Amino acid sequence: MGAEEILERVSSYECPLVEITGGEPLLQDETSLLTTRLLDKGHMVLLETNGSLDIGGTDERCIRIMDIKCPSSGEQKSFLPENLGLLMGKDEIKFVIGDRQDYEFARKMLNPIRRDCPATICVNFSAVFEKMDARHLAEWILGDHLDVRINVQIQKVLWGPEQRGV
Repeated sequence: MGAEEILERVSSYECPLVEITGGEPLLQDETSLLTTRLLDKGHMVLLETNGSLDIGGTDERCIRIMDIKCPSSGEQKSFLPENLGLLMGKDEIKFVIGDRQDYEFARKMLNPIRRDCPATICVNFSAVFEKMDARHLAEWILGDHLDVRINVQIQKVLWGPEQRGV
């Protein structure tokens, strides 16, 4: 869908919150335009990015949720560390955790995040859907007294892992 068609569809839902995600939305030419147009219409906009592209050109009014890839993803080297310095206090960081090695990687990343990002940055730990038991992840977080939010991929719970474009 193009930006105009998406704007029409969003308008039909009469929902104040819009999240742009899926693959890497910053690869799409119209993402910046769409984000700005949604914000101008009064929507709160969340933009989920995998952190592989410069986030500096995104509209400052949107909330950016930046994924830092863990080792089990095979995409760990795609992350641009410079993006950490571009995050603002309302933005979030997300780690999708598939195993204990991923958890340890994410836990160790908390120090540079707390050092280099605004103090109000929310850090989310999410279990890989149907691979990592979210209860185990919660136990590890509680056991280590981490200041993070546990996150569930609710879209996969509600509509299944294959559904697109809801």
